[in-house]
Amino acid sequence: MRATTWILLFFSAYAFAQHAVSGVVKDADTGRPLAFATISEGKNENRITDVDGKFTISAKTRINKISVSYVGYQKKEITLRGEKFVAVQLSSALKSLDPVTLHQGQDPAIGIIRKAIASKSANNPQQKLRTFQFKSYNKLIVTANPDSIDGAIDSVFIRKSDGSQIAKPDSSSFRFKKLISSQHLFQMEKVSDFQFSGRRLKETVRGIRMSGFDKPVYEVVAFNLQSFSVYDNKYELFETKYNSPIARDAFSDYYYHLLDTVAVGGRQTYLVYFFPKRKYRKTGLQGLLYIDCENYAVAKAVMRLKTVLDVTATHEFEYLPDEKIWFPTNKEFKIVKGRNDEDIKILGETFQFDADGTDKKRKKQSSDFTYLQSKSWYFDRQYNQRVTISRSSVTMHVKDDAVHRTEDFWRQFRKDSLDSRSRQTYIALDSIVKKEKVETKLRIGRRLINGYVPVGAIDIDLRYLLSFNNYEGFRLGFGGVTNDRFSEKYRMEGYTAYGTKDGNFKYNIGAAARIGKFSNSWIGGAYTDDVREIASTSFAIDKRVFKLYDPRPINLSTFYAYQSWRGYIETRIIPKTESIWQLSRSVIEPKFSYIYQVDGKNYTRFNMTTAMVSLQWNPFSDFMQTPTGKIEIEKRYPKFTFQFTKSLPGILDNDFDFGKVDFRTEYQKKYLNGQKTAVFLEAGYAFGDVPLTHLYNTSPNSLTKDKVLQRLTLAGKNSFETMYFNEFFSSRYVMLQLKHGFNRVTLLRKVRPSLVLVSRMGWGDMERPEQHIGIAYKTLDKGYFESGIELNQIFKGFGLSGFYRYGPNQLPRFEDNISVKLSFILDFGI
Repeated sequence: MRATTWILLFFSAYAFAQHAVSGVVKDADTGRPLAFATISEGKNENRITDVDGKFTISAKTRINKISVSYVGYQKKEITLRGEKFVAVQLSSALKSLDPVTLHQGQDPAIGIIRKAIASKSANNPQQKLRTFQFKSYNKLIVTANPDSIDGAIDSVFIRKSDGSQIAKPDSSSFRFKKLISSQHLFQMEKVSDFQFSGRRLKETVRGIRMSGFDKPVYEVVAFNLQSFSVYDNKYELFETKYNSPIARDAFSDYYYHLLDTVAVGGRQTYLVYFFPKRKYRKTGLQGLLYIDCENYAVAKAVMRLKTVLDVTATHEFEYLPDEKIWFPTNKEFKIVKGRNDEDIKILGETFQFDADGTDKKRKKQSSDFTYLQSKSWYFDRQYNQRVTISRSSVTMHVKDDAVHRTEDFWRQFRKDSLDSRSRQTYIALDSIVKKEKVETKLRIGRRLINGYVPVGAIDIDLRYLLSFNNYEGFRLGFGGVTNDRFSEKYRMEGYTAYGTKDGNFKYNIGAAARIGKFSNSWIGGAYTDDVREIASTSFAIDKRVFKLYDPRPINLSTFYAYQSWRGYIETRIIPKTESIWQLSRSVIEPKFSYIYQVDGKNYTRFNMTTAMVSLQWNPFSDFMQTPTGKIEIEKRYPKFTFQFTKSLPGILDNDFDFGKVDFRTEYQKKYLNGQKTAVFLEAGYAFGDVPLTHLYNTSPNSLTKDKVLQRLTLAGKNSFETMYFNEFFSSRYVMLQLKHGFNRVTLLRKVRPSLVLVSRMGWGDMERPEQHIGIAYKTLDKGYFESGIELNQIFKGFGLSGFYRYGPNQLPRFEDNISVKLSFILDFGI
């Protein structure tokens, strides 16, 4: 009986035993490992090699044969005779994929891709299905393979001043291997509900867990590693958009080659290899498309980018017979270090790379083995049922309780069980982050970038500390605003400043209360006693931008003083907008020689009671709602800003009846080669009785000096660099700016300027010019034109620019039309 029991146990164990084969795949010519090569065994699921070309494949029966394939290499079949480890070398097959021989019509892949493009609307779930919804579990890790790291303690040789060398032990690799053997470097888990209806796809995050953080970094949560759909004309990979291999115009960017026909989910598919044409070779996508032989839908896709980083994104699908469509089941993203000619510096840390096409050898660092992997599983899928999407204006909504989920919640939805390394990651990083106060440093860093220094419950505003202009002289001040440590429902703010030249104090004090959390709505009031540049266009909704210096005010000398009460409501209740609705009463006093005549009466000081709405609309951007507020996670252009101001006659001694309409739009286009085009358009129209203080000067930035070098100052942003201060005023105007920036060019090792071509033009007119007495000016009725070149970041952020004024307002002396400016760009390396 006892023997029988042992025999039964033996055969039971044998029945459930897994036969496994491990190995490594390398390039036969170079010996370099091939990451993400495909390993298949019979009818079992395919496996993909890791970043070091290593793999393990298992089955319930003995494995007799495996096949190994990799894009651009000859497929190889290996017969096994009991081996547990195999080293596979693949020979290049790229000679058969020579772009010169792949003309349209010669390769059958061309016809297949044409049919796939023509069938997109019939195969795209977001076009064929009325609605769908599913749950998703995502796991993201930053880690390394311990087996790939040499843990030996080496020596580092240091040369002394007398020429001798000493050796010091280098245990960095040893420590890194010990660390990575027990845990990952970073880990995040996320559980979400996805809903699609009315051409909108929304993600609601029900649970989020980020190693080391009590409150997750929401910008990381929103980071878009890869597109959800492979059918979009622009495929997004690692926050960069590329022309899709099945876009309408894909044949202008890609070559295609039919490799094989393979079975996916029981259906035959064409295996098509695509790769960029020669001009896009360094920046374009390459990869594999599995195209259904019957309906020409995408049954699987592998998108790859091989540059400084080696990025691979995989999309897998399941065929739904009832809907006759391939629907996504999971997606995976991997990123490792690629190859480049030079080291790259990011946030102060230098990353080294092997040079392309050379035999340069160096000892590999820990960053050579580190990789990021993200995988998502889709489950509980439902199709063509009634779906109600609440608050559809946000693309991603993180629930308030998402960061407080219990372990029972994670066990319920987790599709990839946590191994010992994953469990230890949470324990270790939670301890390290708390010990090193990482969250506190992150909070301080975020505020510093925006110009604040948090001190307890108050954020001190750095922009008030010191500035200079020709009217106030040096302006010394102090100001700040309360933060969430003070209250999440109330805030107070204020500042005070003193001008060393005008000898006056200025100040502001205000308070507000939040009346809506989702819309981030605030109601508040403030009083201000300060000075402002005359005729300056100001949009109240503009976000506060911190600069180490603000170049234009340095040269300003004409200001007006104002004492103003205002009550306002800030809100984002209108989808994809931010707005301020305001009532104000101001006393205005020009600080220059000026008289404004209205109906025979002269004004040197006047009262204004106005109502204003200022609104910024970003219709193409995506937003994420978090427990702490709304974040613009995907900035898209164009963006639009509107502002309407109307005086209220007869209220609180208002002197004038007038209105102002202001408009601005911005557009940017980034190219795969690193270049960028930007368009900026601004216009304004003032009607009624409007004093010069509140008209338009179109942002001049040049001094009235005889010599070019005497006019050498700092360049502004979106300002006319050859236009003199107070030279032109308008009651209606339009300004257009065109910029095109090229890649940085290396002249010397540390001299790498960025070339930008700039053209600006403006038109304007003045209604009732006879009302304005005391200041001489011209109008822009004939137009104003300037063009120039910016050489930015020549050295340590400093640059130089030159502009030339031409057209109807060109000045008689040639040198008066030239402006040379210094520039400075603060570069954080991100």
